[in-house]
Amino acid sequence: MITKEALQFLEDLIANNNTEWMHANKKRYDNYKKDYHNFIASILAEMKPLDKTLDPLEVKNCTFRINRDIRFSKDKSPYKTNMGVWFTQNKFKKNSPGYYIHFEKGNSFIAGGVWCPEPNELKQIRKEIAFFYEDLEAIVTNKKFKTEFVSLSSDENNTLKKAPKDFDPNHPAIEFLKLKSFTASQKIDDKLFTDADFSKMVAHKLIVLKPMNDFLKRALETEE
Repeated sequence: MITKEALQFLEDLIANNNTEWMHANKKRYDNYKKDYHNFIASILAEMKPLDKTLDPLEVKNCTFRINRDIRFSKDKSPYKTNMGVWFTQNKFKKNSPGYYIHFEKGNSFIAGGVWCPEPNELKQIRKEIAFFYEDLEAIVTNKKFKTEFVSLSSDENNTLKKAPKDFDPNHPAIEFLKLKSFTASQKIDDKLFTDADFSKMVAHKLIVLKPMNDFLKRALETEE
């Protein structure tokens, strides 16, 4: 679980998102970072026995910096007011599939898969789907997957209107092939993050995504 003090720090940061406040509250930030790292460690302890590809991960591999990249953003707020945790199946590969936990007041969720792969990686995934779509179909129609995540995430920003180049528009998996990201997500009540059993609960939800991640990992790591 995450501490109430850590969440209160994020709450206060929303109203005071500036460097002056952060410098004045350095001790609180240091405590927040310690709680954040302990939170990650507790979830890793639950996840590693369920997915052995996560064994090489350390807490530092799963964290995000609190500083925002504001170079190309109209919003110049210097700090993130959410908390993210990323568990990748291959820490040496940039877009390796993984599991994600996101705390943001009123918009908390868990997710997994591959988000916005590079063009060559996207082609690899689509090629795997084109040849082995029955495998992916079996994964996303599995009862546990449907209960927890319903389906792969799909919206107008994540889906092509037409078949991708070099793929048959009549392919039986065309709806999968149109996707630009391959993820699944579930909204989570903010209150659950402070529950003593959060790490165990969220691990048992996220591990439902392992077959999907394994399929995507196979796609990205199979030699031509």
